Amino acid sequence: MTQTQERTRTFTWSDPAAGAAHLGRRSGLELMQAMIAGELAAPPIMHLVDMSRIEAEEGRVAVELLPQEFHYNPLGTVHGGVLSTLLDTAAACAVHTTLPAGVGYTSLDLNVKFLRPVTVDTGLLRCEGTVLQRGRRTALAEARLTDPANRLVAHATSTCLIFPLP
Repeated sequence: MTQTQERTRTFTWSDPAAGAAHLGRRSGLELMQAMIAGELAAPPIMHLVDMSRIEAEEGRVAVELLPQEFHYNPLGTVHGGVLSTLLDTAAACAVHTTLPAGVGYTSLDLNVKFLRPVTVDTGLLRCEGTVLQRGRRTALAEARLTDPANRLVAHATSTCLIFPLP
């Protein structure tokens, strides 16, 4: 067996219940803006995957990720699940920005197309999600993942279920 140089990674996160306590009290856009301003902690998935720099306005959210070795699959490229997480985050959070206080959502589906391999040499990825259509019960959003040359790396569409919060 070949020996490899081991690497370690440590990360921290805040109690997700503290942020969840604000659901239903603020609009989706207000919650996203509070996270961006540091008033509310980002959800643990942001730290786990190492997403950075969130932007939000009504119907649009962007997040960024610098590919790292710990994102790799056995083929030596960033795992499709990591890219899917970025796409899902941008698309679903874009829907969230359109919701008033007292209304929640959940993803019903995520349809992803991977167009280019991603490695640490790819550079900073930007994922932008936009709402294509929102009704009373469902919303359709898309997310585009691009590299520093603005080439499309992956694309996704997502349907979200919209419902009143208890």
